[in-house]
Order: sequence, then structure tokens, then C-alpha cells
Amino acid sequence: MDVQHAREQMIEQQIRAWEVLDPRVLSVMSEVPREQFVPADYRKLAFADTMIPLAQGQVMLTPNIEGRMLQALSVKPGDQALDVGTGSGFSAACLAALGARVHSIEIHGNLADNAAAVHAQLGMNSIKVETADAAQLSITDKYDVIAVTGSVPQREKRFAQALKPGGRLFIVVGSEPNMEALLVTRTGADTWLTESLFETVLPPLQNFSRTPKFQF
Repeated sequence: MDVQHAREQMIEQQIRAWEVLDPRVLSVMSEVPREQFVPADYRKLAFADTMIPLAQGQVMLTPNIEGRMLQALSVKPGDQALDVGTGSGFSAACLAALGARVHSIEIHGNLADNAAAVHAQLGMNSIKVETADAAQLSITDKYDVIAVTGSVPQREKRFAQALKPGGRLFIVVGSEPNMEALLVTRTGADTWLTESLFETVLPPLQNFSRTPKFQF
């Protein structure tokens, strides 16, 4: 595989085509070596428009969803970021490359360990990967950016309340086949602004079930 050519095609035919035009995001997705995060058996699909299978039944987001997520989050250098669902580790790597200090959590220890190893090989020292269940996590820290890379059946109070004032949350809400990607911005102590980004379908985060609906 001609890696550079495949990477350029990914940027032009998938990411730009999905209205990802932020030059910082395009630069990061060109420079972070996506192929190094893909399992060896699927490396030829590293730049394809498909969700790549990972261990434990998890998947790697498609490049266009990844790009739209990063663009929506408007990551700034020095931001504190929470990455929910480490998976391959690519999302955390992109957040870090945009200048964030990243706390990434993953329920499956083998995925967390593999992602942390790739981050270390690439010298990405601003990422901390932790094996943890997001459904059980008591989030006491506040974040500028939260990226949730799996779907939840409804809007989750814990993530919205973990934002700092002005903080941004990307989350996919709903049940297959009706899911919606949302950008949630905390505008005050008890106020949030929600923007619908696009429709999609992502595998669900484990251990999240329907509870009384939370409005933000």
C-alpha cells in the first residue's frame, strides 16, 4: 500500500467531502499515523471509509466521523480533554496533537494497554490511558473537551456536568438505526447549548442503559 497516497485520498475524498475544512484538523489527520493504530490484519483498510474491527467487539471510527468530531470540539492548546472509549487510541492521539492534555478511559484492559503502547512509541506524553468503566466513573475533574466515541441511548448527565464553563462535548445519542451526533456546550452553571451535527450509527458504550431523561 502506498501509505502517503492513501492518506491523501482519505483527506480529500472522505474528510473534506464531509465538510471538515478546519486546517488544524486536516493537518493533524494528515500527520498522526493512523495506520499504526490499526490491527495488523486490517492495516490495508487503515484509510478506508469503514469502521475497522478491534478486539472485544469494538471498532475504530471512520475518518469522516473522526474529522467531524475533532472539528466540532474546537480543541485549543492547553485544553483538558476526556476521551471516553480509547479503542485504538487514535482519537486520543488526534486530541493530543491538537494541543490537549488527554485523559482517555477504556473498559477493556487489553485495548487500553495497546493504545498506551502506541502512544509511547510515538512519543505522545500528554495522554494518560486508564482502564475504567465510564458507566461507573465518578467524574470529579472538569474538562474543556469531552469526546465520547461510542453511542449512548440518551443524553448523559455525567458527561455534560463534567464540562467546564465553555466546555464542549461530542456525543452520539439514540438507538440503532436512529442515532444523532450532538455537540453540547456548557454555557453556565446549569445551562447547556445543544447542536445537532449529523445522523450516524455507532456501537454502544458498554453498561449504559435507559434511565430518566436528562435535558441539557
